[in-house]
Amino acid sequence: MQKAHTYSPHTVATAKILGLEIAKARRARRWSQQELAQRAGISPLTLGSIERGALTVAIGSGFEVAHLVGLNLLGTDRNDLTDLVSRSQDRLALLPVRIRNRASDDIDDNF
Repeated sequence: MQKAHTYSPHTVATAKILGLEIAKARRARRWSQQELAQRAGISPLTLGSIERGALTVAIGSGFEVAHLVGLNLLGTDRNDLTDLVSRSQDRLALLPVRIRNRASDDIDDNF
């Protein structure tokens, strides 16, 4: 039997807020859950889970629904996302590809 995953309170709250914002934007557009789910290519049950902030839904589904209702994710306008991706890739390229485990704090300095 697989152990249930535990999420931090921050993660739970973030998913809940995203779900509430999606529901609010959907209602402002006067779309039913059925209509938005069809546009996103997911079931209405999955959309309901997203709107409740369930953490078991694929991140791609949540992002697609957020995009469809016009939410700006990552604090940026959707037109700026391409530039943000490019800048993030440039920053990542400056960091080492492989990360080694740090040496133990138990340094043997008894010579």
